[in-house]
Amino acid sequence: MFLSLKIALSSLAAHKLRAVLAMLGIFLGALALTGVQHVSSGLVRKAEIEIEKLGPNLFMALAGDVRFRRSGSVSTSDRAATFTLADAQALIHGLPWATSGAPYVTKQLDVRFGPTKVPSMVVGTTPAYRNVRNLQLAHGRFITEKDTDERAMVCVMGNTVATKLFGNPAEALGQKVLYVRAPMRVIGVLAPMGADIVGTDQDEQVFVPITTLMRRMANQDHITGVYINLRRTEDAAQAKETATAILRERHSITAGKSDDFSVLTARDTVQLQQQALDLVKTLGVISSSISFAVGGLGILSIMILLVRSRQLEIGVRRAVGATRPDIVRQFLLESGLMATVGGGLGVGLALGILAAVSATIDFPFAVEPVLAGLAVVGSALLGLAAGAYPAWQASRLEILDVLR
Repeated sequence: MFLSLKIALSSLAAHKLRAVLAMLGIFLGALALTGVQHVSSGLVRKAEIEIEKLGPNLFMALAGDVRFRRSGSVSTSDRAATFTLADAQALIHGLPWATSGAPYVTKQLDVRFGPTKVPSMVVGTTPAYRNVRNLQLAHGRFITEKDTDERAMVCVMGNTVATKLFGNPAEALGQKVLYVRAPMRVIGVLAPMGADIVGTDQDEQVFVPITTLMRRMANQDHITGVYINLRRTEDAAQAKETATAILRERHSITAGKSDDFSVLTARDTVQLQQQALDLVKTLGVISSSISFAVGGLGILSIMILLVRSRQLEIGVRRAVGATRPDIVRQFLLESGLMATVGGGLGVGLALGILAAVSATIDFPFAVEPVLAGLAVVGSALLGLAAGAYPAWQASRLEILDVLR
């Protein structure tokens, strides 16, 4: 066995270009498979981290039909105008598993300070929103009940918005900014929060009292949704069922008609994101399978050429005592080594790129040792399968015919 391995390594070293070309397809297949699968795992892990930040017991009811894009962000089709503050209060007080809740309204508006204008997501909400969504303040204070009752023209800025408008977020406190023509006094700035579980950049949001947005800025009666904290994760299924029944009754939705709202938990968002990533993972598997197939054919063709060009070597080995199994073993080792090295390099490069990306941006480096190992083992098995016919062909050569 050791002698066969030594001969196989010598042969590969003597035909470097052929070996590299044979490895290329396996290398690309392992690179694509490892990369796509680990990126998908990283996205799911990132969602899990966001759930841990928010708390696993977050429950939400939203107007309209929620869909997750492949990127993991949320889109809402057919946003209904039937979700009201009364609906939100009915859910907060009607769910026995709820500990707190905060209704909210969102509007995409530009905020201006002097000549500088910044697009932002304005969120009208109540003081409870801070605890429900676990917001962290860097400067100032959050919205109070008094602000809500008085429809005060005050706002709390996300860190990115404050930085773009004032340079130093701390300098935003007490300043007046304009939304269209309405002046708003800045009373607080959030600490950097990043994107939330549904892909919204919280640092580009601006929070105002919900009454201010609904009455003094947008003049509307419907809201976007409500966030609710549950006592236990185990209560989520019952809470969803009860909330659905409450909203269908309040919206007079009869049997057989579709809901004009969406009810989901933080855990549901991860499942929806996984569904959205399924197509990406499938395409990744298909592309890597094609690369593996091309790599297998490459190894097969290269090994056939090697057998034809090394007939004299095979004949001499047989003449000095090598058996047919020895010849098979040698060529299987060569094809297996090429595939294993190609697969190992592809897996290693994919993990290296992901590690570099993780160190550069806020993306979890979720290593799947089993997946990486299976990619290498699969590459080796493919190499052995591709080398089986050339190895058999080499072992069937007749000594006298070759030496003649």
